[in-house]
Amino acid sequence: MIKTTVHDDLGICVVNPAVERLTAANATQFKEEALALIEQKHDRLVIDLGGVSFVDSSGIGALVGLLKRLGNRGEVVVCSLQGSVSQMFRITRMDRVFSAYPDVDAAIKALEERV
Repeated sequence: MIKTTVHDDLGICVVNPAVERLTAANATQFKEEALALIEQKHDRLVIDLGGVSFVDSSGIGALVGLLKRLGNRGEVVVCSLQGSVSQMFRITRMDRVFSAYPDVDAAIKALEERV
């Protein structure tokens, strides 16, 4: 399901859910695949939601689950939030939990600066 781009030199993994809608129907699979990345020691994740047009509470829950699993030993940021996805982050106040960036490059740059 997910597509990843690993930047080993930066210690950053870009995760694309590769679905149009991140909902109860696929959020568990997304979370399991992303957790597998964390188990492989990828602890700085950029979640690229550019191709996602809708996220429900299960999708948000999957993202929070990743954040909780990493705890203080890593980071999860999101990027490319569009339309209703951006609105859902504001409504649920996840915009205060996750750092959000306009695109993948901006997210990577921000993580690079935090080293």
